[in-house]
Amino acid sequence: MEKNDRPLHTVILDLKENLKKVIHGKDDVIDYVLVALFSEGNILLEDVPGVGKTTLAKSLAKSVQAEFHRVQFTPDLLPADIVGGSIYNTRTGDFIFRKGPVFGNILLVDEINRASPRTQSALLEAMTEKQVTVEGISHKLPDPFIVIATQNPIEFHGTYPLPESQLDRFLISLKIGYPDDEKEMDILNSQKRSHPIDNLTAVADCETLTEIQKSVRDVGVEDSVAKYILTIIRGTRDDHRIKLGASPRASLMLYRASQALAFLRNREFVIPDDVKELAVSILIHRIFLDKTSRYSGEEKTQIIQEIINSIPVPV
Repeated sequence: MEKNDRPLHTVILDLKENLKKVIHGKDDVIDYVLVALFSEGNILLEDVPGVGKTTLAKSLAKSVQAEFHRVQFTPDLLPADIVGGSIYNTRTGDFIFRKGPVFGNILLVDEINRASPRTQSALLEAMTEKQVTVEGISHKLPDPFIVIATQNPIEFHGTYPLPESQLDRFLISLKIGYPDDEKEMDILNSQKRSHPIDNLTAVADCETLTEIQKSVRDVGVEDSVAKYILTIIRGTRDDHRIKLGASPRASLMLYRASQALAFLRNREFVIPDDVKELAVSILIHRIFLDKTSRYSGEEKTQIIQEIINSIPVPV
């Protein structure tokens, strides 16, 4: 549980405090981003422009000394612009593989729904298998590796909605939201002369992060809690309002994320409240409502919460 005589839980507290210097008044979002990081899962940030999505990703990378790359998705972006490709070396007469921005620890994909489906699909293998295949040759990605993708929920012109297979690769879907008046004043005051991220220093490294990720897998989950997870997942498949329920990958990710949340809160075991707290954010982008429910204005959040409330909590 320690690295250089520094407990991992102390590292986690330092990470949270570091991110709070830049992201004001969003402690819950910071917790869930760290849950995804510790779970080796990808993050989908669906929110309006200007609320700090890019800043959050940069701050996270800087806090753990991770190699950070950013790709702005546009309609003319090609798969090779992300994964890389072979270039001809005129001196040797050979083709050399030039790595794309996907070869980093934290990849920020800005406005992921603005690129064509062909380009979006270039990320599928990377997000699931931590590798990319170019011209029949597989290339391993650095460890750790996560994708943080953003999309604007308001604008639909010139966008390509993510397919179900792509959405299922994201561990969690988050909204940062607008800050309250007091926190927005803090933001104004903190950026009078410079941005707080400019003075941010690393409090961990990728080796420590990998150690945390391994420790998360050792967090205990009783059979009753595991069955609770499966019952929630099954509830999304049996609800008549839901056309497509959560996949087996969703149950695995809810399981792992619950372990990470328990570890984040310095517990060696998962409790049902961990599952309840995370379930909506883990499942909301994985279920698809039928036409009647969509047109009647029912919300996914409400439906998932009703499913959770209908299931007895294990004691």
